[in-house]
Amino acid sequence: MRHIFIVLALLSLTACKEDKAADLPLPREVTDASVAQFCGMALREHAGPKAQIFVRGVADPYWFSTVRDAFAFAMLPEMPKSISAIYVNDMARAKDWDQPEPGMWVEAHQASYVIGSRRLGGMGADETIPFGDEAAAHRFAQANGGRVVRFADVPSDYILPATQGRP
Repeated sequence: MRHIFIVLALLSLTACKEDKAADLPLPREVTDASVAQFCGMALREHAGPKAQIFVRGVADPYWFSTVRDAFAFAMLPEMPKSISAIYVNDMARAKDWDQPEPGMWVEAHQASYVIGSRRLGGMGADETIPFGDEAAAHRFAQANGGRVVRFADVPSDYILPATQGRP
């Protein structure tokens, strides 16, 4: 009987995890109407990886011309905190650095990031470069400098330099 209970408990946890994944909105593709949240410019005007954030109760994603801006959105206290999904371009699969092709999205928490590299983002500033494949991130860092971190390990002072020295 105890074994049946354990199996049922594991099946219920698996079902909950699958339901949560099914509830995630699917990533959208960049169009001419995709405008960056912070700069108000069209995403296609900027080179490099892009990001989109879905907030519960808002049908369309917030767009970002840099992945670093998406991290800032998630970190800033004045921005919505009911985030249901964050998608970033998977630069391990993208063939075009300037304008990653359609379908090149990875859920942000699943990606590895290169920070501090010589490769700049769409606004000509340091970028948080996402890779769906950690080995590809390490190869990129070896060739372009920087270090590889996971989503939760991206330092807030890298994203928001004004926070340096603050508790």
